[in-house]
Amino acid sequence: MTLLTFFLFTGLVAVATWWFTRGKGTRTEEGYFLAGRSLGGVVIAGSLLLTNLSTEQLVGLNGGAFKEGLSVMAWEVMAGCSLVVMALFFLPRYLKSGIATVPQFLEERYGGGVRALTTGVFIVAYMFILLPFVLYSAAKALSSMLDLPQALGMSQIGTIWLIVAFVAVVGSAYAIFGGLRAVAVSDTFNGLGLLVGGSLITYFALRQVAGDAPLLSALGTISEANPDAFKSIGREGEDIHSWAPLFTGVLLLNFFYWCTNQQIIQRTFGAKTLADGQKGVLLAALFKVLAPLILILPGIAAFHIAGTDDAFRSSLLNDAGEVDGGNVYGSLVRLVLPPALTGFFAAVVMGSILSTFNSVLNSSATLFSLGVYKTAINPGATHHQVVRSGQVCSAVVAVLSAVAAPLVFDGKDGIFGFFQSLNGVYFVPLLAIILFGLFNRTANGTSAMITAIFGLAAMAVGTFAPGGWRDTVFVSGYHYMGAVFVSLLVLQSVLGCYMRRDSPYVQSDAGAVDLTPWKPAPVVGAALVVTVLAIYIILA
Repeated sequence: MTLLTFFLFTGLVAVATWWFTRGKGTRTEEGYFLAGRSLGGVVIAGSLLLTNLSTEQLVGLNGGAFKEGLSVMAWEVMAGCSLVVMALFFLPRYLKSGIATVPQFLEERYGGGVRALTTGVFIVAYMFILLPFVLYSAAKALSSMLDLPQALGMSQIGTIWLIVAFVAVVGSAYAIFGGLRAVAVSDTFNGLGLLVGGSLITYFALRQVAGDAPLLSALGTISEANPDAFKSIGREGEDIHSWAPLFTGVLLLNFFYWCTNQQIIQRTFGAKTLADGQKGVLLAALFKVLAPLILILPGIAAFHIAGTDDAFRSSLLNDAGEVDGGNVYGSLVRLVLPPALTGFFAAVVMGSILSTFNSVLNSSATLFSLGVYKTAINPGATHHQVVRSGQVCSAVVAVLSAVAAPLVFDGKDGIFGFFQSLNGVYFVPLLAIILFGLFNRTANGTSAMITAIFGLAAMAVGTFAPGGWRDTVFVSGYHYMGAVFVSLLVLQSVLGCYMRRDSPYVQSDAGAVDLTPWKPAPVVGAALVVTVLAIYIILA
C-alpha cells in the first residue's frame, strides 16, 4: 500500500504537469528559460517555496531541531526578511533590466568578464555542492521513510546510490523537456502536497507526544522535559547560540540565497508584471515565517519521543551506534503515519526533491546557454540551438551531481551545517560585488573581478584550512563570513577609487514587463519584518 500510493501520487503530478503545459512554448529562449514571462503571483510563490523546501530543509532542519531545538528556525524565519528586501529592492531592478540570469545583470553593470566568472561559479557550485546535497538528503529521507534497505534487500549505501540515480533521471525529464514552465507548475502541485503532508506529520508527531491528552498539551510536555526546546536563541556550543550570528553569516547567507541566487530567483524573472512578482515573493515570505511548524516542530517532538521510545531511538542510530540527524525525519514519518499516508507523504517528499533538482538544472541550463553558449561558443545560434544546448547542459550536470552526491556528503556529521559552510564559499563574495554594484555607479569590472577572486580564496581558506584557527579567532564561522563580507566591501571601495568606468552606470528600462508596483507591498513587507522580530523577542 505504501509503495502503491507513492507511485500513484508521483504519477498524478507528472500527468497534471504535462496537461497544463502541453502546447506551451518551449522552443524559444524566453519560453523555455522564463516561461514566456507569464507567471502569476501564486505560481511564483509556490515555485519559490518548493524550490527551497526540499530534503535539505525537511531532513536537515528537523535533524538540527532534534539536536538543538527551535534556534535552527533562523534559516526559515529570517528568510522572511530577506524576501521582503527581494520584493521591494532587488526585484524592481531585475525586471527593469529584463534579464534572465543574475550574471546578465552583472554584465550590464560590470562587463563580460564578471559575467563569465559568476556564470562558472554558479554552475560549478550547483553541480558539486547544491545538487549533491539535495540528492544525498533525498536518499537518506526516502530510505528511512520507506525502509528501503530491508524492502529491497540492499545495503544502505547501495540504496542511496539507487535513489540518487532515480531522482536524477526523473528530475532531469522535467527540466530538460519542459523548461521553467513545467518546473513552476509541478512545483505548485507538489507545494500543495507538501503543505498538507507536512502539516500531517506535525499533527501526528504532537499526537504521539500528547497521547490521550489534548493535542496542544504536547507543547507543554516537551517544554517541561526540555526547557530550552522552544528558545529562539540556542545554548552555548550550538550552531546559533547568540544574537550575533543572526546578523553576520545567517543574514548574509539568507540575503544571497533569496535575493541573488539564480536557482531561486529565476522564477521571479518570469513574472507577468512587477506587481505579480511582488505578490508572489511576499506570499512566499509569509509561508517562510510559518515554516517552522513543518520544518522544526516535528524534529523537536522527535527528540522527546526518542527519550521515551527505545525502538524509535534505535531507528535513528548509524552503524557506529550514534544518532544520525539524517535519519530523524524519515524515521518519524514511518513511526507516526499509517502505511497509506506514508506512501502519499513519501511521494510529496519526492516531489519536493524533484522540484529543487529540476529547478537547479533549469537554472544551470539558463546560465550555460545564455552566458556561455550564446555569447562565447556560438553567438549566431538559433533559438532551437540555444534551447538544445541547455538540454545537453542539464543532462551533463545531472550525471555529474549524481556521481558526486554520496562522495561529498556520506559520513559527514551535521550535513546541514556542512552544506551551509560550503555555500558560504561563493555566497559571500558574489553578494558583496552585487550589493556594491547597486550602490556604487563608478567602479569598473576589474575591481569586481579582483574582489570576487579574493573573496572566493578567503572563504575557501576559512572553510577548508585545517587547525580550527577560524573558530579560535572569530568564535564562529558565521562571524568569519561577516568579517570577510565587510572586508570585500572595503576592498572594492578602495579599488573603485582607481578602477573606474568611463561613465557612471545608469540602468535602462528594457520594457520587458509592466513595472507598476503592488501598492500594498511596503506595508505588507513592514508587517512581515515586525512579525519576525516579535517571534524572536517573545521566544528569546
